[in-house]
Amino acid sequence: MQTLSHLSVLIHEQAKKYGSKPALTYREFGSLKWQSVTWNYFSQQVKFVSNALLNLGVKVQENIGIFSQNAVHYLYTDFGAFGVRAVTVPFYATSSEEQIQFMIVDAQIRILFVGEQEQYDKATRVFSHCPTLERIIIFDNSVRISPHDSNSIYFDDFLKLGENLPRQPEVEQRYAEANEEDICNILYTSGTTGDSKGVILTYGQYHAAMRSNGESVPVGEDDLVMNFLPYTHIFERGWAILALTMGAQLIINTYPKEIQQSMRETHPTCMSSVPRFWEKVYAGVQAKIDNSSGAQRLLFNTALKVGHKYNIEYLSKGRRPPLTLSMSYSFYNKTVFSKVRKQLGLERAHFFPTAGATVSPEVEEFIHSIGINMMVGYGLTESLATVSHDRLGKPYTVGSVGRPLSGVEVKIGENNEILLKGPTITRGYYKREALTAASFDEDGFFHTGDAGYMRDGELFLTERIKDLFKTSNGKYIAPQMIESKMLVDKFIEQIAIIADERKFVSALIIPAFDLLEDYAKEYGITYADRAELCADKRVNRMMADRIETLQQGLASYEKIKKFTLLPELFSMNKGELTNTLKLRRPVINKNYADVIDEMYKEEV
Repeated sequence: MQTLSHLSVLIHEQAKKYGSKPALTYREFGSLKWQSVTWNYFSQQVKFVSNALLNLGVKVQENIGIFSQNAVHYLYTDFGAFGVRAVTVPFYATSSEEQIQFMIVDAQIRILFVGEQEQYDKATRVFSHCPTLERIIIFDNSVRISPHDSNSIYFDDFLKLGENLPRQPEVEQRYAEANEEDICNILYTSGTTGDSKGVILTYGQYHAAMRSNGESVPVGEDDLVMNFLPYTHIFERGWAILALTMGAQLIINTYPKEIQQSMRETHPTCMSSVPRFWEKVYAGVQAKIDNSSGAQRLLFNTALKVGHKYNIEYLSKGRRPPLTLSMSYSFYNKTVFSKVRKQLGLERAHFFPTAGATVSPEVEEFIHSIGINMMVGYGLTESLATVSHDRLGKPYTVGSVGRPLSGVEVKIGENNEILLKGPTITRGYYKREALTAASFDEDGFFHTGDAGYMRDGELFLTERIKDLFKTSNGKYIAPQMIESKMLVDKFIEQIAIIADERKFVSALIIPAFDLLEDYAKEYGITYADRAELCADKRVNRMMADRIETLQQGLASYEKIKKFTLLPELFSMNKGELTNTLKLRRPVINKNYADVIDEMYKEEV
């Protein structure tokens, strides 16, 4: 049974219900050992944080910054702040000094929590440029505090300010005064154009989102929910809080690059992720199939055909599979697909919400075919994550982003723009009145900037309106759609489509170098470095053949005519990626201007 109390008291209400049941599983910073804490302990730590914050003079609706990767301390801090009606402002752990300085100054943050050495060092370097910043509180005890720093303390010492609950009567007074109009979070969007803005999220939005998602997302108290995406990401934040309202146990994955190992060690039943995670799973399985014996390939491909027929041709359409197909699927599920799921650590797989970018139909069909319930959805920070999603056990269409959440009104406006209205939609942007006014129409609908359409109750996305490219021939290109088709290839790690005001579509491609280097070794291709490998004619012919196969379903004007293989990944350090790993196209166009111009040189 879901607990729909105000977030200020949610953990304490759940502790009354679940007591000594495990609530959070995590690893300490730098440790390889997983450990768990109970709901009672979770509640106690949250109370310590609330009391400690009052001892630091935190006012009602004061903004508090959290600059950290996922950690158990993060959850204690978030809910402790909610308990005293403070506002938490999460920063991505990968944010630059320039970004955190902007957010600290814009939100007038006085107290900043940081994770590890990297975050501490960045925070101390901008400290003198942030007039309101007074105190840094450090989660990781191994962080080396500068000998000249008198403003920072460790989280353990901070908690001592709240031990024995010296301010608990005042904390409980704030519980009583808590309301749904209070701001809960300000989430700064990473901005593909570099324009960062703080999205206001209220407790009322969270309450509405938890209630509506609780009706259609079947996470429960027996689920082990892996937290893979950063808590700064509204998708993970909303999903984690939903799981807590349902009494599920959270597994806190601190280091995203270790997610596959973490899954094998903890065996989660659910996890939210972006499509790129499943694209890598798809490419990894395909690579293993390619390297297996002929008999093994035949077995897996036969199993995959059966899985596709059972899950896609029947179940996804709400049809009952015939007995012979069910028996055949049961056989392959036990002998083939279960081994794939075991390698992923998903022996007890329940369902897996997926959103944040376009999901390739090939990947979606593959994941369903091997017996993993991918729940595709769509949402924004401004909608507190979910706008729509597939329903577990209900018919769905591959390529859609599911059915709208109850309470969310979806309207298709001019240029097929998706417009939203309802209690989960933001009231606006922090201190950005003009932008707020421009984001809503006279009827109160929020303009998403995404284009799409409704069909038979399901929402389909077509493109991001602001991302549409117009070629010099007047044709409109949706780059993300083409990129998602290419990213299913095992040899492609990253890709940026180029087409705006150009005669044809081209692409900058970063190969998956581990696989490409294996290919070079197999075919006797020698090279001095990765740049030389990328320039090799045999490698480029192989990539061209694979690209041609992948884009067979595209219109001629959408097809990639030329591409360049790059020896280095697009990176956040160079400003080419946002903190959520979306492409910053203007920066990429600038950084690779010479390479791009070379692809459009007239051939003699």
